[in-house]
Amino acid sequence: FKQVKTIDDLNREVAAAKAAGKPVMLDFYADWCTYCKTMEKEIFPAAPVVAALEDFVLLQADITRQDDDDIALSKHLDMPAPPALYFWNKNGEEMRSHRIVGNVTAEQLASRARSVHP
Repeated sequence: FKQVKTIDDLNREVAAAKAAGKPVMLDFYADWCTYCKTMEKEIFPAAPVVAALEDFVLLQADITRQDDDDIALSKHLDMPAPPALYFWNKNGEEMRSHRIVGNVTAEQLASRARSVHP
């Protein structure tokens, strides 16, 4: 995962992914989010998830500190609380209907990723 901190960071990375013809997944993470740690250890490394995300640009916003940039990015994307996964297609369009907020299984994440980038 490449770290993003600000709205500008996110916009730059989505634009670069669009130029490369790649979809994007953004993971909102926080140290105080216990399920975020489970996702890192169990969900993201699962074989179906690795395969489904192989063409994606993987971004992560660590909002542990809840500083001004964290709050601005969360509000910009209307993110209620981590864990949250947001997706953009290869054309740089956010797939709002594909957002995942809260717990997810490896199979659910792999399926969602395949629906963003078949």
